[in-house]
Amino acid sequence: MKVLVLGSTGYIGTAVTRRLIEDGHTVVPFLKTGTPSEPGVDARFGDLTDPDSLIDAVTDDIEAVVNLATPTGDEQADAAAVDALTSPLHGTGRAFVYTSGIWVLGATGDHAVDEDAPTNAIDIVGYRPRTEQQVLAAARNDVRSAVIRPGIAYGHGGGIPALMLGWAKEHGTGRYVGTPGTRWPMVHIDDLAALYSLVLTKADAGTLWHGVAVQAVATPALAAAVDVAAGGVGRAEPWPLEQAAEALGFPFAEALALDQTVSGERAVRLLGWRPTQAHPTTDLTAGTRA
Repeated sequence: MKVLVLGSTGYIGTAVTRRLIEDGHTVVPFLKTGTPSEPGVDARFGDLTDPDSLIDAVTDDIEAVVNLATPTGDEQADAAAVDALTSPLHGTGRAFVYTSGIWVLGATGDHAVDEDAPTNAIDIVGYRPRTEQQVLAAARNDVRSAVIRPGIAYGHGGGIPALMLGWAKEHGTGRYVGTPGTRWPMVHIDDLAALYSLVLTKADAGTLWHGVAVQAVATPALAAAVDVAAGGVGRAEPWPLEQAAEALGFPFAEALALDQTVSGERAVRLLGWRPTQAHPTTDLTAGTRA
């Protein structure tokens, strides 16, 4: 398919773009006006806060849209962007894939929650559940809409684990926000990209998917692995939420301290998703060393 991709230059977007091309799709990047594009690449230009530019980007030859762009933080602007991107798809059965995240679930406890669990979004993603419902409702207008909630992404030296590596180098030890009981649902960036490709081609309209390959990874274990990657011996210490909030801002620190156990089994069962990459601690220890 010819796929318009928003956020194609970001951490997740780069991996998804690469995977879509490997799977035979043609990627049309949506770039901010004034951004240089590669010679010969069919790109569209505009801004996430300019609905007209989004509508203009979804031309008749675009067979699917994947939105990996970082939300503006303004609920009305983001709702207008979803409307603009989906309205040209009405009545066509063409696909629209939207990126949310597992933080909309809030703290989950020990039981692995699936896509049927109610949302309890923390402040940093407070309105995102309403945006999810807006996307899923587009299915009523014959848009093959789907929402993906990625876990904490890792791999290739990027994502939040890269921040942890910086902390370890700065402080001389691995550190994690919150308590020793904090766990993160995680996914390697390459496995996540494979899920996007599957959802784009196989998912039914109005469906929700968790992009989680490892249900729960203890953040002290991640911090210890990062310490080894930074040249240490595998030490890890807690970074109290109050102190982390002073450095990172409370909304982000609260998210990093969130204890979650989340299942991605639905995509495995229904789409044939098969995550194959190394466990996060293995990847962080061996991959960064290499």
